[in-house]
Amino acid sequence: MIIFEHVSKVFKNSWTALYDINLRINDNEFVFLVGPTGAGKSTLLKLIYYAETVNSGKLSVLDYLLHNPITDNKVAELRRKIGIVFQDFKLLNERTVYENLEFALKVTGTKSAIIPDMIMSAINKVGLGNRKDFYPYQLSGGEQQKIAIARALVKEPKILLADEPTGNIDYKGSADIFNLLKTINYAGTTVVMATHDNILAGTSNKRVIQLENGKILSDGT
Repeated sequence: MIIFEHVSKVFKNSWTALYDINLRINDNEFVFLVGPTGAGKSTLLKLIYYAETVNSGKLSVLDYLLHNPITDNKVAELRRKIGIVFQDFKLLNERTVYENLEFALKVTGTKSAIIPDMIMSAINKVGLGNRKDFYPYQLSGGEQQKIAIARALVKEPKILLADEPTGNIDYKGSADIFNLLKTINYAGTTVVMATHDNILAGTSNKRVIQLENGKILSDGT
């Protein structure tokens, strides 16, 4: 599924974001990445969906060898299989919930005839089918994050990456998001979640990988 072998990532200012990462995440796992700001959590996620490239080592994601250059078509193909959820939601405020998901499907070339059913399936999975005609500014922070998750789910991805998805919402909203991600994982999607919330991760009964200064300190496999 996801295999890092001695992977390092160095940015142009000579800052080493990740150093000698060895990591395997299997199908249907739920994995937390924890650590302070600058630990390398977001960089690791970006390598998985090819927003950044490795400087050394080998990286395989869904059998795509990402330590080698891949074509734009292959990048698009890979990203159709990966859903991404960000801390700041990244919803389009001028579009309704339905239109946000519709846009995500249209840019991947999904056939128009099947788009409505795919959208409603994803919105209903996060429990917000009654919000499909709302705009993001009409929703709470927790609801916006659920819609961002629905947008990631609408492509029926094999992997869901969540980068601090509870960072901008309250405790109850955070618990709701975690429970939703667990449900998604139980349905067969691999989930990798970066978080500052050590308590949530530590009490989750899930695998927890601790990063600090670009290195893996511990891996609760």
